[in-house]
Amino acid sequence: MPDRALSTPLDDSFERYLQDKGKGRGGDGGNYRRNAARELERFAEWAAGDRGDDDWTGIVPDDVDREPTFDDLDERVFREYARHLGGDRGLKQNTVQTYYRYISAWCGWCVNEGYLEAHYAQRASAMAPLPEDDGRKPGDQQAWTSEQRHALTRHVDERARDAVEAYTTLPEDTDPLDKQRGRYAALKAARDRALVFVLAYTAVRVGELLRDPNDPRRRGVRWEDLSLDDGSMDVYRKKQQWDAASLPDPVISPLRSYRQLMDPPTERWPVFPTFDQRTLAELVREELAERGERPEAITERRAEYTRDLLLALDEDIRPPSITTDGARSILQRLSEAAEIDIDHPKHDYLAPHGGRRGMGEVLVRAFGYTVAARYLDNSEEMVRERYSHIEAGELGDVATEALEEIDSVRQ
Repeated sequence: MPDRALSTPLDDSFERYLQDKGKGRGGDGGNYRRNAARELERFAEWAAGDRGDDDWTGIVPDDVDREPTFDDLDERVFREYARHLGGDRGLKQNTVQTYYRYISAWCGWCVNEGYLEAHYAQRASAMAPLPEDDGRKPGDQQAWTSEQRHALTRHVDERARDAVEAYTTLPEDTDPLDKQRGRYAALKAARDRALVFVLAYTAVRVGELLRDPNDPRRRGVRWEDLSLDDGSMDVYRKKQQWDAASLPDPVISPLRSYRQLMDPPTERWPVFPTFDQRTLAELVREELAERGERPEAITERRAEYTRDLLLALDEDIRPPSITTDGARSILQRLSEAAEIDIDHPKHDYLAPHGGRRGMGEVLVRAFGYTVAARYLDNSEEMVRERYSHIEAGELGDVATEALEEIDSVRQ
């Protein structure tokens, strides 16, 4: 790592980080940015010795007169900060966890940007002093609200409609490569729309829908696994067996339109293939070579296409499904493009599991725990535990109604 990065003051990185995490033009807005800025300022003051105990002098050696830099950071520093947050300051357990996550997210960003060589904040020794979450408001349990769900699905639907219309209305004399560009843009927008609608309305776990590189059984759903006429989809469940999941009405049309546009060569094609150019380029080269094509011929063949995905479709070179991490990247991109306001300590985008939890909220409120448990492929006991706040609120309404009735009798 360059010495320049190590000698950089900590707060020199804050604005770039906040811009990356912020919303709107220039990354100046968003609740996450505001909350993260507050915690970074507190961390910087503590690191400089301004917010600790009377005998706390900061992380810079006593015999050195300068502000804290990245060279001063290691896992012991984050361990001390975790201990500082968990001290006698009146903070709830889950609040301590939330504050630490803001700093941990910044630390991870610093690794990616070359300021640090390791994600010290996520090491077990650094996190050991953190208290157990008290369960009042789990920081990692995002649930899409109705407003967020509608905003995201409306955004991807408009994008897909515009891209498909632009492609299908191209004049007949359009240059073939321009037609390919139009088709590729339409395919990508249609795939994103279908993925968002499936995550938003089916409550299927993202690990059941897409590829897990560490589990060969989870290769991602294929078109052969879907029955759009019956409204069902076969997925490999968390309980280690294949089972049918429901495809509600809002999901059918996006999937049907996307399938018609893609026109997969076989039913074994993944519903949500990767569009990563590097992966597809390597796959196409290897497959055509195995079919006996010479390197020069492969280069010429690829030059006929603007994207290797289109060549793969024509030659039935089946790509892998996107991974669960790939889905998170897509949702980050789409959440930002849709300018959705998200106030959550861990996720500054609509995470995949949030779609499942959001649908769980809808089902519990509309049909109760038993029906929701069947749809979510969970036990009723687990659903009651995870959505206990709904029952608590309903009981509160019952209590209020009872009190009002008694008061009316007394009057």
